[in-house]
This record gives sequence, C-alpha cells and structure tokens, in this order.
Amino acid sequence: MDKLAAQKIHGQVKWFDPVKGFGFVVSNDGGADILLHANVLRNYGQSSVADGAAIELVVQETERGVQAVEIVRIEPPESQMNVALADFQDLDEAEIANLQLQPARVKWFDKGKGFGFANIFGRDDDVFIHVEVLRRHGLAELQPGEALAIRVIDGRRGLMATQVCSWESAEPEE
Repeated sequence: MDKLAAQKIHGQVKWFDPVKGFGFVVSNDGGADILLHANVLRNYGQSSVADGAAIELVVQETERGVQAVEIVRIEPPESQMNVALADFQDLDEAEIANLQLQPARVKWFDKGKGFGFANIFGRDDDVFIHVEVLRRHGLAELQPGEALAIRVIDGRRGLMATQVCSWESAEPEE
C-alpha cells in the first residue's frame, strides 16, 4: 500500500474499546490489523461499534501501520440480527421500520448492566435502551449526552427503543 494514498477497504471490527479509545479492524482482503481510533469513530457520529460489525473504511499506511482515516459505513454483525427480545416478539419488522425516528440524548448507559436510558428531545419521559438493541444496530455502548435517533414503542415496561443509531448517521425521513 502506498504510504500517501488512502484507499477504501471492507472489513470486520475485530474489537473496539471506548475506554482505551481504539480498536482494530480486519480487512476482508487480509493483511495486518487496521487501527481504528475513537476520533475516527466520533467523526462518523458514534462512540462505539460492535465487535464483528461489517465496516467500510478509508485507510492509510503510516509509519506505525495501517490506520483508518474515515468510516464510510457500518453494518451490524450478522449474528446479532436475529436476536429477539421478549418485548418485541409480537412486533413485525415492518411495523418497527414505520415508526418515526426521533431525536434523543443518552441520559446514562451501563454496558455491564446491559441497559440505559435516553430522553427524546422536548420530553422528560425516560426511554429504556437494551444492549441487544444497540448490538442489532452495530453499536456496543453509549456515552452520556450522546445524540441519537431512536424508534420507540410503548412496551410492557414503558417506553422502549426498538432501533438506535447515531444522530449523524440517521437517514432523513421523507
């Protein structure tokens, strides 16, 4: 790889640790691990990414090895797509997809407990966010104050997020 030329690659997140501020990606074409720094992830609008997520990156060879300089796209890990939460068993994917994406901000999230809460802008109600919902959408955890776009249902235990994505990566709705 030319040390000055950036190139686009497809790969998979090997691991990412938001506390350490970095992780690694494995290219689908093989080769050395690619460093993914937290700043590059933040520029994409996320503070975390799920292990095993498919990722499209712009990378560059440096004196310290290959590093990601831009994220183009992230897709959830295949193994997480079929995880069913009891609260969503009676909902079909089309119903969920038709729910409006709403702007929200993370109140708190505890990865160890596997859940947290957010508030929709302009509302005081807490919206429950389960870690499996995050994983289904390519995230691993959330940081307090982080801006999100969420789809919400009134579940058995109150308001629950059925989809979570970073505010920056949310597709504008028509």
